[in-house]
Amino acid sequence: MIPDATPPRRIHVSAAVITDADGRLLVVRKAGTTAFMQPGGKPEPGETPAQTLTRELAEEVGIRVSTDALEPLGRFTASAANEPGFAVVADVFRVDIGDQQPVPDAEIAELRWITAGTASGIEIAPLAREFFLPA
Repeated sequence: MIPDATPPRRIHVSAAVITDADGRLLVVRKAGTTAFMQPGGKPEPGETPAQTLTRELAEEVGIRVSTDALEPLGRFTASAANEPGFAVVADVFRVDIGDQQPVPDAEIAELRWITAGTASGIEIAPLAREFFLPA
């Protein structure tokens, strides 16, 4: 009997889908990594997915939104961009940031506004590439 393949280890995160007036998706690259991904991150003990996202947006890109302003899009799973052998399980929310301008902060080295047409030549994390990158 052949043993079953080991299931991937899972990393739970909350992630934001933030688009601008031109329909471009906001992606960020963490320091020491190569892949661009949606802003967000891992929960702290006792946080709901929405609380995690509001905290992470404030820490990573200086955006302040309330949990009531988040529109849940569902839970999505994809290969983790920066942790080989792991799957990322993301609670994803659409976020309207109004006229706020995101700026790289905390561990964020760079941010970009992209579409599928402008993303060639940069590494996009599987979650963003497979589910949220606008055409």
